[in-house]
Amino acid sequence: MTTGVSSMIGHDAAQSAGRMLHLPSRYIRFGPFQVDQQRQEVTKNGTRLKLQGKVYQVLIALVEKQGEVVTREELRVRLWPAESQVNYDANVNTTVNKLRQALGDSSDRPLYIETVPRRGYCLIVATEFADAPIATAVVPANSSSEKVHQVEKAAGAGRSDLWITIGVITLIVSGMLLGAAITRLWIGHFAQGPLTPWP
Repeated sequence: MTTGVSSMIGHDAAQSAGRMLHLPSRYIRFGPFQVDQQRQEVTKNGTRLKLQGKVYQVLIALVEKQGEVVTREELRVRLWPAESQVNYDANVNTTVNKLRQALGDSSDRPLYIETVPRRGYCLIVATEFADAPIATAVVPANSSSEKVHQVEKAAGAGRSDLWITIGVITLIVSGMLLGAAITRLWIGHFAQGPLTPWP
């Protein structure tokens, strides 16, 4: 009986430490990503990502406390039972890094997961919840910079075309001027009188 009670207390403590909340809806969306909790799948613009079980659990832990810090201890309790003989620090680092790679995120310039030094991690992007799949617009994460690049490219192409046109016109005008100069020389030469034979 004591063992049963202690195991229940241990489970409650783990839930409390890991803040294992039941998220209200089946589908969660943030940025171009959508999570299907029932199938434990994550997609990006409709394409499924391959996330290992613990990597997926880290994502859910961050979503549950979106905007708040999920401590490294909370992740340890959630992912590895107390009796597991693992290097928790190294495993937490590796698992979070795998999640970042899957999301295309960076610890230096985070878009989704921010590292809070000596504490843990925080999901810094807003999330949406729904009971049905949320339609996702296929928009690259750097759409604004892509548009700027396209505008700059178009402007560069326009400048290039302008210089080509100016070059062609310059060649035509130069040819015309050269032709006119040669014509004047010939006319001037013949105007001086008949050609004298070579000695």
